Amino acid sequence: MLFVKFYAPRWGMENVPWARFLEMVKSNGFQGIEVYPLRKPEEKQEMLKGLAARGLEFSLIHTVSGPQRNFKEYVNAMEENLYTLVNYQSYGIKPEFITSQTGREYYTKEQMAICFDICDRISREAAIPIIQETHRNKWSYAAHIVKEYLNDFPLISLALDFSHWVCVSESYLEDQQDAVELAINHGVHLHARVGHPQGPQVTDPRAPENAEALKFHLQWWDQWISRLIEKGIRQCSITPEFGPYPYMSYLSFTTIPVSNQWEINCYMKDMLTRRYREICDTA
Repeated sequence: MLFVKFYAPRWGMENVPWARFLEMVKSNGFQGIEVYPLRKPEEKQEMLKGLAARGLEFSLIHTVSGPQRNFKEYVNAMEENLYTLVNYQSYGIKPEFITSQTGREYYTKEQMAICFDICDRISREAAIPIIQETHRNKWSYAAHIVKEYLNDFPLISLALDFSHWVCVSESYLEDQQDAVELAINHGVHLHARVGHPQGPQVTDPRAPENAEALKFHLQWWDQWISRLIEKGIRQCSITPEFGPYPYMSYLSFTTIPVSNQWEINCYMKDMLTRRYREICDTA
């Protein structure tokens, strides 16, 4: 039996106090949270203590902000950031894994090999998996590019986010199924956001006008779940990752979101729980 854990994104909820946010997470049936680097270092202990008190898990997102053209500077910043993240462990809990948005789309394969080696080394040292997210403006920005990399680096594990590829290719990848299937075979975590050919996030997956986009993503997610079961994998995780502005559009001439981000992410969790209940253990 495959046990599916759901993580709630902190992204977009940063202004909600930690105690309130974690209560929302717990009461809505999530098993943990997904966190970008914290804005204030003092938040770390508050977050970890709150997670431990509620029996919640967490995963972390790694990215390098600022100029990235100078590869040596990027590598130094990447290594420093990853060491900071693997040290997010106290109160008896540590990150289940780190999802890395690694490199840039213009880095060479030789440069990316250096980045992958750093991820692998720090992952082994810390005994924390570091996985690679499929993401625009990173090495993994497009399906056909990731296919090439996976053939050359077959040990890469992926956090799958097909919404980026749909946007980049301006299609539902109908003619790139071989690349999609290879990526699915390397996927260990899923970002359940629905993209469309002109953007990485539909306005609301519940809306009938977005049914086609949702259908394609559900097909890929179903295939991923089925592949994990075939492999005998016992546990996986999903983050419903609909984000705030500018992923979430505003009503014109306002700063009012067109939909409620938290409600959508809870809807995605509940919908996927129902969808996979008969074939998985979904808490």
